Amino acid sequence: MRSPVHRDERIVTSSTGIGEFLFRDGTKFAVGMNSSVVIDSFVYAGDRSFKDLTLKAAKGSFRWISGGSPSSAYKINTPAGIIGVRGTALDIYVGDGGLTAVVLLTGAARFYGRSGCQDLQRRCDYVIATPQGAITRPARVTQGVLRQLSNVWALPFLTGDQSLSQGFRTGPSCGFASATAPSSSEGRDGAGSPSPAPSPDDGEGNDPDY
Repeated sequence: MRSPVHRDERIVTSSTGIGEFLFRDGTKFAVGMNSSVVIDSFVYAGDRSFKDLTLKAAKGSFRWISGGSPSSAYKINTPAGIIGVRGTALDIYVGDGGLTAVVLLTGAARFYGRSGCQDLQRRCDYVIATPQGAITRPARVTQGVLRQLSNVWALPFLTGDQSLSQGFRTGPSCGFASATAPSSSEGRDGAGSPSPAPSPDDGEGNDPDY
């Protein structure tokens, strides 16, 4: 089904739902099962580019692939901080209590938390952050991250538990095997209980103008 999305619109998916959205500048945004996101704001700089495109990821799993607008136009807000992107593809997970994970697939990104920031520059590196300000250093993502997030469904596009259209795929899935989730529907609440908070890290600066 094709339908337009609008500013301030909340997108919510079911326990089996998935949404794929293509913005005017070529930006692609996928929403996994049991997820909620708001198109917070967008301001066009021309027919095919944005001056500002801000999304608010409230809960669940998401994939972001930047389009043709300047990197400074894009901002992804999560309960644990702000993601600044640069020619980037990312997988994002927001769980119970605002626990947030970001996996870099291409390009570069910076996560701004309350106590500092961390740069993601290597493909398949990730960080985990909490709304209280704790943030891990970037490290190679493995299936152990799903245990850290207490939810085997946390990264369904990497594990292959939810399939995306060709244009939303980014090549090899960082070494994840498909079908890592259990065969029953248990755990498909899209959240799960958060693991103990990661140790705070005093990154450099806290300025979201990436």
